[in-house]
Amino acid sequence: MNGLAFFVAISLCIVSAVSVPFQGRNIAFQLYSGKSVSDDTLKKRKVGNPLDHLPKNIDVLTGFGERADFSPDSKRIAFMTKSFGDAMVLDLATRQIKCLTCNVPAAVFLRVMHLSNGDYILIGPEKFEDIRISRSRDNELWYLSKVPGSKPIKLGVLMSEGMAISKKSMKIAYSQVHDQVPQLAEHASRLTVCEVDLSGGTPKLINQKTVYEGAGYPYEAQDFFDNDSKMTFVRYEPIRDAAGKQIGQLASVMTLDLKTNEVINHSKKPTTYNECEGIFPGGKYTLVEADRQCDWLGGKRGGSNIDIWKLKLDGTGKDFVRLTNFNDFEGGKASNPVVSNDGKYMAFQLANTADPAGVGYGLLLYKF
Repeated sequence: MNGLAFFVAISLCIVSAVSVPFQGRNIAFQLYSGKSVSDDTLKKRKVGNPLDHLPKNIDVLTGFGERADFSPDSKRIAFMTKSFGDAMVLDLATRQIKCLTCNVPAAVFLRVMHLSNGDYILIGPEKFEDIRISRSRDNELWYLSKVPGSKPIKLGVLMSEGMAISKKSMKIAYSQVHDQVPQLAEHASRLTVCEVDLSGGTPKLINQKTVYEGAGYPYEAQDFFDNDSKMTFVRYEPIRDAAGKQIGQLASVMTLDLKTNEVINHSKKPTTYNECEGIFPGGKYTLVEADRQCDWLGGKRGGSNIDIWKLKLDGTGKDFVRLTNFNDFEGGKASNPVVSNDGKYMAFQLANTADPAGVGYGLLLYKF
């Protein structure tokens, strides 16, 4: 897409999402509802648009986009236009949207996240090859200054999925699997903590240290808490057939004490899917993409039939409260939640059960 065509498309999306919010809602649902529901066991779910049944504390922000991330001052939300696309930032007061990477030809980023100083980390390949390779083997870290017109700078690290970024320092954490590091065993994974150093002319990563490693489960770093002394992470739990082929995936909410190396499973519900995605100020609670509503709604377990829940990180797995009800509707799910640094809001996205993880059709704002 040439520059003019891109900006026309973005302008139309912004108009639909800001000036005419209900039109934006319709555009989002048209895209979302065009997906087929692959699981025909959803007998107890309702037919309809979950956006037509929002509680008063949830507002539609945009009619497009995915993978929201709050700025350190909680006044802006960075997000992606789509998977393998451009990074944007939305001002919550004015609802104006600006593009962060439109000066990058054929940008194919997957995530954008704020550093504690207001700069950004981008995640994604340098170029698109195919969905599997570009999202796994070629996935890497980039630094982007908040100064308008800045271009992304490679940080020289290949990594898996998302990452943890400190809200108080320049500390970050990421995971790696065999696809990025061939010397790791095929089903092994490791978590690495380091710092972004801006003291020289070029941003770089320093003090890199592997803090956790294991076999059999892919890990994904999520959030630091307790003054960066602890970290939440996801332990993905592949389901394999007799031949060793992966046919499904479950997940557990884990924490790692970076001082003592103690690891705790906080979700404590085997055979279910529990992926932590955003932590509350103070570190006592985390948001979780979970499939626990399948207990009464039915449907396939895993990362498709999910809604957003709130879990207390007390190691019991008992204090688990559902926050969204998008999965009450056929094909519907709410995903990729984050909490503002002031604890007042949650941003998340409308998603469809037929899509890969992370694909979204517009951002929403939840007021606590």
